[in-house]
Amino acid sequence: MIQTRVSLTAAITLILGGNTFAADAGGEAPPEILVFGSDFNLSGTPLTAAEGIVYDTQLELRPVSRTAELLEFVPGLIATQHSGEGKANQYFVRGFNLDHGTDFALRLDDMPINMPTHGHGQGYADINFIIPELVDRLNYRKGPYYADGGDFATAGSAEFSYADSLDQGMINLTLGENNYGRLFLGESFDLFSGQLTLAGAITQYGGPWERDQNLDKRKAVVKYHETSSEREWSLTGMTYLNDWDSTDQIPLRAVENGSLSRWGNIDPTVGGDSRRNSLSFAWQENLSADDQWNFSAYVMDYTLDLYSNFTYFANDPIRGDQFRQADDRQVAGFETEYRRSLQTSIPTEITLGFQNRYDDIEVGLYLTEQREVYDTVRADNVEQSLNSLYASVQHQWTDRFRSVASVRADHYAFDVTAGIAANGGSGSDTLFSPKLNLIFGPIDGLETFFSAGQGFHSNDARGTVITVDPVTGDPIDSVDPLATARSYEAGLRTSLIPKTQIALTAFSMRLSSELIYVGDAGNTEAVDASQRHGVELNGLYSPTDWLLFDADVSYTKARLRGVGADNRIGNAVENTASLGMIVDDLNNWSGGIRLRYLGEAPLTEARLPRSESTFLMNAQTTYNFTPNLSLTLELLNVLDSDDRDITYFYESQLPGEASPVEDIHFHPVEPRSVRMSIQARF
Repeated sequence: MIQTRVSLTAAITLILGGNTFAADAGGEAPPEILVFGSDFNLSGTPLTAAEGIVYDTQLELRPVSRTAELLEFVPGLIATQHSGEGKANQYFVRGFNLDHGTDFALRLDDMPINMPTHGHGQGYADINFIIPELVDRLNYRKGPYYADGGDFATAGSAEFSYADSLDQGMINLTLGENNYGRLFLGESFDLFSGQLTLAGAITQYGGPWERDQNLDKRKAVVKYHETSSEREWSLTGMTYLNDWDSTDQIPLRAVENGSLSRWGNIDPTVGGDSRRNSLSFAWQENLSADDQWNFSAYVMDYTLDLYSNFTYFANDPIRGDQFRQADDRQVAGFETEYRRSLQTSIPTEITLGFQNRYDDIEVGLYLTEQREVYDTVRADNVEQSLNSLYASVQHQWTDRFRSVASVRADHYAFDVTAGIAANGGSGSDTLFSPKLNLIFGPIDGLETFFSAGQGFHSNDARGTVITVDPVTGDPIDSVDPLATARSYEAGLRTSLIPKTQIALTAFSMRLSSELIYVGDAGNTEAVDASQRHGVELNGLYSPTDWLLFDADVSYTKARLRGVGADNRIGNAVENTASLGMIVDDLNNWSGGIRLRYLGEAPLTEARLPRSESTFLMNAQTTYNFTPNLSLTLELLNVLDSDDRDITYFYESQLPGEASPVEDIHFHPVEPRSVRMSIQARF
């Protein structure tokens, strides 16, 4: 799709309208377009009430302080950060502390973003390489009810899609407080029978911290796209480089006794660098009016070097507890899918697909002092593959009732060559996952949904063959290669209230093994089985053709199973809420306001202690001097909140303390700041 800006039209389907995968099936967004101020007739063929599409127009008008906040367009999802802005963010949705992506699958143009068997945590998903100006749409969905949803797609998934080309060249310069600067430049050219797009962005940021963050982020995209009535294909190259110094979470006791500022640090030498280069190819062939074939493939080179210190001097009172997590990998994969519509008495669509991914990983954990390695905890080579086959059948039984039944088979194989020989080995696991969706629309303007299905997340391959703790030398239990997630939910979406759409969903999910974030180790750990029950409510209201309100609220009860009274899941947030307003092209003015609430959460398996809730407000306004020249003003953290971006509870030891102390550790939200952007099109 060529990127063109329309006045807040298709953006309405972000919560309730549109089949999220109509774009995958036909290369275009759903044909129905909902306009602000309309009656919001329901459109598309979603499988659940908790899926949707967000289009570029709305992405432009909502204020965001960092790339990961684009994911907050997914109702109920919150993105935070406990360290420097260079690493992946921390995500929360449906009662999951997803750490950096453990149970939420992220993709860009058919390429997976999550990293299995990662040095910093299983499923690590860093989206800092994405260029927001190129995003044409964001597809999201909740639950494991979709045939093509594989590893990590348990709580849900989201896929960014880049525009095939830009309708105009664009330059965007942003300057802000705390030495923030960003420059974007992009343009498309006619070449052969298609379009060649060149784009890049540079970001530098010091931050409000006492120690300058020294963020230096550089990314570029080259994309060639060609389309005809029979086929569509593209070839895309991306590169990403990022270096930063970070201020990690800090102990509350040091702030309360006045020895440490909210913007201070204990270890001034932590930080990291990351690199990501990729080449991807996508092909879509319309074989006939009833047949379509899709194929995509990719190769990727990725590294991360991350230096952290969360416990300060608890393990080594002399050198300190700083450590380096290293990940250096090459990734290759492909996906193919065939769809056929059968012209029978009961309209039927059959989908068959195959997915392959292979990772060759050098991964290690090292003890460091001021970023100098002095000991190796473990250094391993891991080769792993995931091969997946899926099939689905959709029946349109009547005008008001349809069903989608599917099954998926996944085979996970791995070989670990460990620095400690006893922790090496190979293995495999296979999982079959059935799924069923029933959709019934009893009257115009109302649809009801029931879904049941099984999904999974893989566990770190090293944890499946481990026998000896690399630190203590004690025997240690291994984990299952694949952990199942069995879930069901019921929901509805309605446009019966004029100019309004509302979606309501109730869900229940059981995981055979929970992945939790270990605050004092900086990684994830597979623990006991868990169960979640929750409710989500979201809606849109557009009283005029230039004004949109959106809101969502969620509640989830998350518990470990079979562990007794202390069965809470650390950092599993119970409540989230958001409220937004967008104004589009009102006498050359546009803008938006966003309020976001992240509720309390238990910090351990016990009921107490708990994190405090976080409330933030961001705003932006844009004035268009001409169709090709505009000025944007962003006000981030409008109320200058001093809340906490994220909170943990664990033992640490400060200089001068005789032994480790259990305490709350937190990362503060950044103070109020102003950013100004000027954008020119040519």
